This record gives sequence, C-alpha cells and structure tokens, in this order.
Amino acid sequence: MKQEKVKGKVVNAKAKRAKVKIILVLAMPAVIENFFQTILGFVDTYFVSKIGLAEVSAVGVTNAVLAIYFALFMAIGVASNVRVANALGAEKPERARHIAQQSILLSVIFGILTGIITLFFAAPLLKLMGIEANVLSAGETYLKIVAIPSIFMSLMFVMSANLRGAGDTRSPMKVSIVINIVNGLLDYVLIFGIWFFPELGIVGAALATVFSRLVGTMVLLYYNQRSPVLSFKKQFWQPDKQHLWELTTLGSPAAGERLVMRVGQIVYFGFVVALGTNVFAAHQIAGNVEVFSYMIGYGFATAATILVGQQIGAGKKGEAVLFAKLCTWLAVGFMSILGAVLFFLGNWAGGFFTDDPKVIQNIGTALKISGVFQPFLAVLLILTGAFQGANNTKFPMYLTAVGMWAIRTVLVYLLGIRLGWGLAGVWVAIGLDIAARAIVLTVKFKKGNWMKLEKIREVESECHPQTTKETMSGTANNY
Repeated sequence: MKQEKVKGKVVNAKAKRAKVKIILVLAMPAVIENFFQTILGFVDTYFVSKIGLAEVSAVGVTNAVLAIYFALFMAIGVASNVRVANALGAEKPERARHIAQQSILLSVIFGILTGIITLFFAAPLLKLMGIEANVLSAGETYLKIVAIPSIFMSLMFVMSANLRGAGDTRSPMKVSIVINIVNGLLDYVLIFGIWFFPELGIVGAALATVFSRLVGTMVLLYYNQRSPVLSFKKQFWQPDKQHLWELTTLGSPAAGERLVMRVGQIVYFGFVVALGTNVFAAHQIAGNVEVFSYMIGYGFATAATILVGQQIGAGKKGEAVLFAKLCTWLAVGFMSILGAVLFFLGNWAGGFFTDDPKVIQNIGTALKISGVFQPFLAVLLILTGAFQGANNTKFPMYLTAVGMWAIRTVLVYLLGIRLGWGLAGVWVAIGLDIAARAIVLTVKFKKGNWMKLEKIREVESECHPQTTKETMSGTANNY
C-alpha cells in the first residue's frame, strides 16, 4: 500500500513537472513578446523625453486615449483567443479556423471606426484629460498620426490572439522583436533628423510607430496564413452571424472591463495632471518602467487563457484548475523578484529619463510602492486570464468596475489630492485596488464556481465540415 502511494506521488510530481514545462513553453515566448512591446514604449518615452517633459506628457495623455481603442481591439482578441482554444480542445479545428477569420473581419470594422473617430474628435478626446494648452497641441498631432490608421493596431491585436489561441506564442514574439527594431531605428532617425531625414520631433515618433505597426501587420498576416490551424479559406471570409455573435457576446464583457478601466484611468489621470506637468511626466515615466513587471504577468496570463480554454473545451475541469494554479504560482514567484528590483532600483531607473532631481525622486517613490504590490498584481493578471479562458469574462468586468471606481479613483483623489500625498498617494491607491481585486478573484477561484462549462456545450455545435484529428497535430507541435 505504501509503495502504491509513493508511486502515486512520483507519477503526480512528474505530471506536474510536465504541466509546468508546457506552461513555460507557452509563457516564455509571450513574456519575451511583452518584453519587446515594453521596450517599444520605453524607447519611445526615452527618445521623446529628450525633446522635453511637455512632449512626454503629450504622449502619455494620448496613450491614455489610445488605451480605450486598445480595449476594443483586445476584447476581440480575448474572445477569439478563447474560442479558438475551446474549439481545438474540443477537437474542432475547422471551427477554430472559421472563428479566427471572423475575428479578423470584426477587427477591420472596429479599426476603421476608431480611425474615423480620431479624424473628427482628436482634440475633444484629449481635452477630456484637462491638459495644458502646450501639451494639447503636441498631443493632438501625435494622436491623429498614430490613431487614424487604427486598423493596423486592431489587426495586430487580433491576429496575434488567434495565433496564441492556436498554441503558437512564438510567432507573435518574433513579430514583436521585428517591430521593435524597426520602431527603435525610425525613432532615432525621424525624431532627431539623421542622414538626409529632417528633424521631426514628436511627429517623427508617431510616424515611426505607425510604420512599425504596418510592418507587424504584414508579418502577422504571413504567420496566420502559414499556420496549419489558421490558414485562410475563401468561404470563411463571408460574415457569419453565429460566430460574430459568439465573439461579440464573449468579447463585450472583456471590452467593458477594459473600457471601465480606461475611462477610470482618464478620470484619475486628470487628478494627476492637476498635480502639475512634471508630476504627470514622473507618473508616465514610472508607468513605463513598471510595465516591465507586466510582461511576466501577461505572459503567464496568456498561458493560463490558452491552457484553461483548451481544457474547458475538452471538458476537463480538474486539469483547468491545476493549470490555473500552476500559472499563478509561477507568476507570483517571478514577479516578486522583479518587485524587489523595482523597489531598490527605482531612482536609478528614473535617472535615465531626466536630470530633474524632484522628478527622479517621484519616479523612485512610485516604483517602490509598485514593487510592494507585485505579488498581488501577479494573482490578478493570471486569474483574470484563467477566468477568460473558462468563458467567464463578466465577473472580471464587474470586479474591475468596482475596483476602478469605488477604490482606485476615489483613493487617488483622497490620498493624492485631499491629503496631499501627491504621486505617492496615487500609486498607493493603485496598489490597494490591485490587492483588493486579487483577493476577491482568489476567493472566487477557491469556491470553484468560476467556470462556464455549460456555455461551451451550448455553442459547440458545428456549422462547418469536421476535419480529422490529425489536423490538430499542427497545434500540438507548438508545445
């Protein structure tokens, strides 16, 4: 009997190690991708900071508006990622292919709509932030150049999500590396005027971003087409009401979550702007440094969404729970280490962007506070990804709404403005919101009622011809 227990423990340990390996194979390319995406924002902020702090604030405010667009694009991506993973877990590759193509159609529609909105309402959108006149002019120019061709952003979000849903996290990673190289080179050349190129300042930064996204879109089209699971079929480009509705119903709460967060962010950004342009610049720079921690969290959240989604599609609830737990613990470990780095090296990092000692001090304070809350951030990101993989996008949306408006925005005002804590109060408020939501998600997860298994069975009826299980080998090879 004892020998059987020992053997059982050995088998269980081997199974867990195998799962950890699968998680790392999926997560690490996503982490690297996020790293290079982070580098893109870091490089942009670094080069723009050499023009002036007003330009840093302009880009920061503009990015807050763009984040609302990203919320829509990411919602389509989340829905497509989950549905593709569910379909592959249920061994229905043709359904996965069709959903992926329908998501691309949806991304084109939203990309065109957001571009039109930017064309006519760029200035009013930025004025909602209450920014100063010198910042508004630069911000409007930057926003129009970057966001009128929003279709490239939209396509990149969705096509990357399709590849991840199919278990391919390496191709989006490669694309991220390519666009960062392109963006970095063009930033340097166009902002400062190298060789025969004129000095374009913030306009050069915007043009570099647009061109790098165009390149990224082209490369992602190539990777989607060559994928054994996602390669395009002509008949699948016709709009399909059922699959478009599935993407919309699953993506709407995800979009709602992002929009609630971004609108709340705009409100509390207004409070930070009220503290002064230099304080907001410090806030923006600290955010660009802190986002390095998100690269790990989002990488493991990607793995959680894919693996939980596939297990849910296959009807394996226990496996989905185990993958979610393992992803969470791995992320907590990695992000705690990075939190310590932020805590001790925050001032040093701030010195890369400015020589102003007060701004550097504010950056260091913000990053110290961020470092303390990194374990909570890890739990929040990974469990949100797991919930989404289980087709539960509504609960994270409701939780984000409560956290953003009842905790974060209120506390930013009370601590940052009323009590006079300044930027420190802002970051403490952000940390408390993150911690509260992480705790609630953990409680919900432990109760075991976070999965939507019955929804999968309702929508899994196939509208298109089945293919054989051998088609799935393309997905398996990605592991």
